[in-house]
Amino acid sequence: MSRPKVLVTRRIPSNGLERLEPHAELFVWDGEMPLGRAELLSRIVGCDGLLSMPTDRVDAELLDTAGGQLRVISNFAVGYNNIDLEAVRQHGIPVGNTPDVLTDATADVAVLLLLAAARRAKEATEQVRTGEWKTWEPTGLLGADLVGRTLGIVGMGRIGAATAKRLVAGWGMRLLYTARSPKPDIDRELQGTRVDFEELLAASDFVSIHTDLNPATERLIDAAALGQMKSTAVLVNTSRGGVVDQEALVEALRGGVIRAAGLDVTTPEPLPADHPLVGLPNCFLLPHIGSATDRSRAAMAEIAADNVIAGLQGRPLRCQVS
Repeated sequence: MSRPKVLVTRRIPSNGLERLEPHAELFVWDGEMPLGRAELLSRIVGCDGLLSMPTDRVDAELLDTAGGQLRVISNFAVGYNNIDLEAVRQHGIPVGNTPDVLTDATADVAVLLLLAAARRAKEATEQVRTGEWKTWEPTGLLGADLVGRTLGIVGMGRIGAATAKRLVAGWGMRLLYTARSPKPDIDRELQGTRVDFEELLAASDFVSIHTDLNPATERLIDAAALGQMKSTAVLVNTSRGGVVDQEALVEALRGGVIRAAGLDVTTPEPLPADHPLVGLPNCFLLPHIGSATDRSRAAMAEIAADNVIAGLQGRPLRCQVS
């Protein structure tokens, strides 16, 4: 009997591949860039498993191309907005993700972005790099304080909670948050207050986005939302780029509607070098490194591999979303 075939669309940490190898014949894409669409569709033919990346669009076309042989999809991410879950359900294929293990790493990056945007790190490092730093200035590069200010967390899930704990414990920030349901532990431990979205925007000095991307949250932060924020506010996004209307954000940053922004996620990724956000001095950008630590990525590889193995064996996935 031939071994099942699994397509791994980018090289993942070796512990994940070593976990998979006894169970399947692997094709691992080693290219510097993600598989092109035509290549992805070509490679999926005859495969029993797919270990996909957030950059791979898994839709009805791909599932039809797979020809009914595909038995499991494991996404190398917490989010799975790249996967058409309705199409997957129609084909009866289980889908897995890699939650929990990147919570701390992503929360650390949210704090990094918040601090960098608040303290004008982009402008400061540019002065050093270009030789514009001439002397210490008593009124130069004045940024925003964190201590005692109000933090608004949009989406109080695991990463939102981890971010809030760092900022409340470390800087004594007052916490407001949005969530689908009450969070008594957050209210008790962090003295958090659950509010509606509009109140959070109006009252927060720092707004950090931690919601998933879905039809209800796409472009949630639009011109109207930005207009409700304080002119001194800082916006941080480590969730998905599509949650923010980037054109509206450009105008808000240019026009002083808000003070600054820190983004680890954008649409598209990467942003073109000539995109307006790249050139704005009050926008601090990172190349989607929220989970990029040795420990987090190795743990993601382990879970992603376990999801594939379970699916091939007809068992419930370790972390199953559909």
